[in-house]
Amino acid sequence: MNDRPTTAGTRDPMLPAPWRVRRAQRDTRDTFTLDLEPVNAGDGIQFLPGQFNMLYVFGAGEVPISMSGDPANPGAMTHTVRAVGAVTKAMGKLKRDDAIGVRGPFGASWPVEEAEGKDVVIVAGGIGLAPLRPVIYHVLARREKYGRVSLLYGARAPGEVLYQRELEKWRGRFDLQIEVTVDNVPMGQDWRGHVGVVTTLVGGADFDPARTVAVICGPEVMMRFTVAELRKRGVSEEGIFISMERNMKCAVGFCGHCMFGPTFICKDGPVFRFDRINPWLRKREI
Repeated sequence: MNDRPTTAGTRDPMLPAPWRVRRAQRDTRDTFTLDLEPVNAGDGIQFLPGQFNMLYVFGAGEVPISMSGDPANPGAMTHTVRAVGAVTKAMGKLKRDDAIGVRGPFGASWPVEEAEGKDVVIVAGGIGLAPLRPVIYHVLARREKYGRVSLLYGARAPGEVLYQRELEKWRGRFDLQIEVTVDNVPMGQDWRGHVGVVTTLVGGADFDPARTVAVICGPEVMMRFTVAELRKRGVSEEGIFISMERNMKCAVGFCGHCMFGPTFICKDGPVFRFDRINPWLRKREI
């Protein structure tokens, strides 16, 4: 789980490599996806599902963003971003061939190798689907190595659902359970799927709790309740992994912004096995 690919060569981890925008796509009202390619061929990145890059927008600053593309394609890098601050809003204005700085990859990965031979449950809330999409790519490319696979995804409203075309394509597979729900349906919008929070989907998911690995990414409150539902189904804490992407600043543990108990989210995470991070989640002051 903690094998960490590095950038090509011996590049300083604090020095961004020059990349350019190959494609910029608006996904929802406040979310967009950037497909990037390196300016220098030797700067291509090999990453593991769950790892993140530091993206630097010239004149605006730098933010940590998880990879959301296919880990089998190191020549291109995909990031899905929600515009919530000055840097990400500036990033949302980038167009094809614009320059961007990239540092990475950093962080621990989702346990895709540990999950081989087991059922896999993928639970995403909102933009939390983006860091989990590389897991889906990885599993589907090696489908024979895994048992039953379920993707449970919740969004705020139908217009907030990410990767809609891809979700429809995956629905056509007979070896993948896809369930999508929305918190509410605004008047006038067409929606024929589930309505309610994503945790309501756990009870109907097809998996054997005794041989299941569950990976979860979304708001912390959503992850807490999802873990509770999985535990009710009999999944062990050792089989549950969550992403703690919060307060990361430098990616290498220098600044201390992401210190969580005795760990640094950027260096020791952002993916954690639930039984190892749970004692610190219970402390109100952290």
